[in-house]
Amino acid sequence: MFRLGATQVARTTGARNYATLREIEMRLKSIKNIEKITNTMKIVASTRLNKAQRAMASSRVFNKSDSEFYANAEPETPEQSKTLLVVVSSDKGLCGSIHSQISKSARRRAAELNGEVDIVTIGDKVKTQLLRTHGDKLKLSFNGVGKEAPNFTEVSLIADEIATLGKYDNIEVLYNKFLSGVSFEPSKFSVFAAEAIEKAPGLSKYELESENTSETLAEFSLANSILAAMAEGYASEVSARRNAMDNASKNAGEMINSFTILYNRTRQAVITNELVDIITGASSLD
Repeated sequence: MFRLGATQVARTTGARNYATLREIEMRLKSIKNIEKITNTMKIVASTRLNKAQRAMASSRVFNKSDSEFYANAEPETPEQSKTLLVVVSSDKGLCGSIHSQISKSARRRAAELNGEVDIVTIGDKVKTQLLRTHGDKLKLSFNGVGKEAPNFTEVSLIADEIATLGKYDNIEVLYNKFLSGVSFEPSKFSVFAAEAIEKAPGLSKYELESENTSETLAEFSLANSILAAMAEGYASEVSARRNAMDNASKNAGEMINSFTILYNRTRQAVITNELVDIITGASSLD
């Protein structure tokens, strides 16, 4: 009776190990599939990064001319003014903390302006985050962006919609500035209204062809700043996604190694239990 009891215990233990072994095998297979997906996404992001950097370099050339103009004209923002914050992000995730960083920067800037601010978001990710804290300040939002490098046609349509909100003395475009393949930082462009450009002390350095030049400059500067911000943000996002997928692939590789060792040890334990079961059963027949 004692030997039969031992045999029954061994069989029960073996069944439990079999179930555990099957669970480990399924988990290992799942992690391997995840590693394949993250590796593929890393390759795709690496391919897109070159194109994103070219678009970013082109936008910086145009934005540099705006910066030089403002530096020479020296326009000033009125002290009592309401600011429009245009926060640039995208609709896609799986790219680390890039969306949360620009959202935090927007909240800080809104606090510095003592609530005298309206907000426009470009991208669903930043819209979702700012709705939680500044839903009453959100006047306009755009989605369907960030899938490809931005172009001026797309940006012009966005700028035209923003213009329907009315006149603002100051517009600030918040975005993620691309620093290197592994880093970015929240930054901003300042866009001055037509009235501020007309009153700029250094405007006399330029020969203006018509009276509406300042209005045209303000509109073009807004579109140009949004284009540069979206191009910088796109390059930062693609780079961050590549790094995130690379880290995910490495973590998956480490987990695969750990679960492979666990699987082999569990399998050896199952084989040992089976041998004990066979030997015990044979002994009980003697």
